[in-house]
Amino acid sequence: MGDLILVRHGETEWSRSGRHTGWTDVPLTDDGRAEALRLAPLIRSLRVGAAFVSPLERARETAELIGLHDLRVDADLREWDYGGDEGVTTAEIQRTRPGWFLFDDGVAPGPPDRPGETPEQVGERADRMLAKVPAEGDVVLVAHGHFLRVLTARYLGLAPSAGAMFQLGTGTLSRLGTEHGRPVIAAWNVRAGS
Repeated sequence: MGDLILVRHGETEWSRSGRHTGWTDVPLTDDGRAEALRLAPLIRSLRVGAAFVSPLERARETAELIGLHDLRVDADLREWDYGGDEGVTTAEIQRTRPGWFLFDDGVAPGPPDRPGETPEQVGERADRMLAKVPAEGDVVLVAHGHFLRVLTARYLGLAPSAGAMFQLGTGTLSRLGTEHGRPVIAAWNVRAGS
């Protein structure tokens, strides 16, 4: 089995300002497009057996800019559904919920079309995604920061809330692999040629 290559989409206006960007389809900024283009040489150096992408525009455009083809769009790669906290910064949330922390507390309920997810529900989606990964070649997943952090925790056999330990910037590449048959982080939060 090859490695699992995680690519967080490039910068958006909302990621720049710290707003929780779950299922709202916010486009990349020019800086976000440049971040993605800088990753293209790293992607070209891989033996890609399969590539999956979130259905959201910011992830799909990132995948296109880094040169991935034959993408499988998968809704399990969507970002955390922030429910009532969609578009709100952590500082704003903590004004009404002091001490609030996403990975421990989850989100406020939202409207019926995006009610919000608990860390455990995001972990279930991550587990489903990991079960879909083919065994041949490196597999690239282009998705979102909080979701990829949870997916990493689950890959390592940790609780979804352990994703809090893995900071992940926009326009970065990370590599999950194995050593002596055990899951490891082989590279994390790599920025190319900035």
